[in-house]
Amino acid sequence: MGFLLINDITLRDGEQAAGVNFFPEEKLAIAGQLVKLGVPLIEAGFPIASESDAKSVNLIAKEFGNNIIVCAMCRANKKDIEVAAKALCGAKKSRIQVVMGTSDIHLKHKFDMTRQQALDISVAMVKYAKTFMVDVEFAAEDATRSDRNYLKNVCKACVEAGARTIELPDTVGYATPDEYGFLVSMIVKALPEEIVVSTHCHDDLGLAVANTLAGIKGGAKQAEVTINGIGERVGNAASEEVIMALKIRKDEFKKDINYINTKEIINTSKLVEKLSKIKVAYNKAIVGRSAFLHESGIHQDGLLKSPQTYQLIDPKDIGLTGYQLVLGKLSGKHALKDKLKKLGYNLNKQEMGIFAKYFKENTEKKKFVTDDDVINLVEKFKK
Repeated sequence: MGFLLINDITLRDGEQAAGVNFFPEEKLAIAGQLVKLGVPLIEAGFPIASESDAKSVNLIAKEFGNNIIVCAMCRANKKDIEVAAKALCGAKKSRIQVVMGTSDIHLKHKFDMTRQQALDISVAMVKYAKTFMVDVEFAAEDATRSDRNYLKNVCKACVEAGARTIELPDTVGYATPDEYGFLVSMIVKALPEEIVVSTHCHDDLGLAVANTLAGIKGGAKQAEVTINGIGERVGNAASEEVIMALKIRKDEFKKDINYINTKEIINTSKLVEKLSKIKVAYNKAIVGRSAFLHESGIHQDGLLKSPQTYQLIDPKDIGLTGYQLVLGKLSGKHALKDKLKKLGYNLNKQEMGIFAKYFKENTEKKKFVTDDDVINLVEKFKK
């Protein structure tokens, strides 16, 4: 089992979701919950962006920086690095992440510079960041649309300059899993064994989690993720999805993330949902309202016999009390009988057969059937 570092970037990239603004005390609260979750590395913010962000990073660094790694993001310039280093002051475990574009699209339209100029700046700023702290990460922005030989040369040069971690962002969600897995594998092979290569995937084509997992299989030793998948545009790879995929499919990924306390997943998701004001979709994997609800009669019958039939994850493992059977027109007798028993009603076999038909006739036009609906129906039936 190889060790994998989960880097939660909710407080930086997650905050870049439109309309999200975490206040310093809110960032501190989320960071505290991430610590409960067991996350060993938090990217706490982009200090040069605002005084509020610098304050947030500093609060988190002072509160948690002796126990977990607290990272701050910078562009590849001295002022950003200086402000980040100041914000991280007070943390024994701290990291500066230096970001520079490597795709020709970014170099031409964003920076108006040549490949060599960008490489030289990247190396110089990694070296400058190293004058403030030992732990420096270099992020090759838009890596998946970069010329592969050039990307490889930049990564090698930044490692020689002192970067311990190389991040390969799929900045606009361009890559497919096969492509991203190959890219990660290529960079892993090109660098010394002790260097950590990190995934960082966006969800523009709905492939962020798939790409992250492909990158992990390709040799990445760090994964950058956000709670509920929030982030720029349509978001990043969701922390809870990546974590549970690694947990459930240990046979496939063979990664050690035993430091994660999965029973805090729901609490963490709900806190981020509350403070970001981004509602979790009902059909969202792992933390969505419907993730552990079952209405189909076939599924309900199977679950009552054994949860393994239709439930991949034990809801208790992520902090819930259990799965729920939802009654509706698709429900079967077994689920209805189970619900009646829980509500204190015991019908014999003959009564149950008649009531099941009565129930369906009266609920076909309802979107949701509540416990009160069931009680009212059974009381009418008994009269």
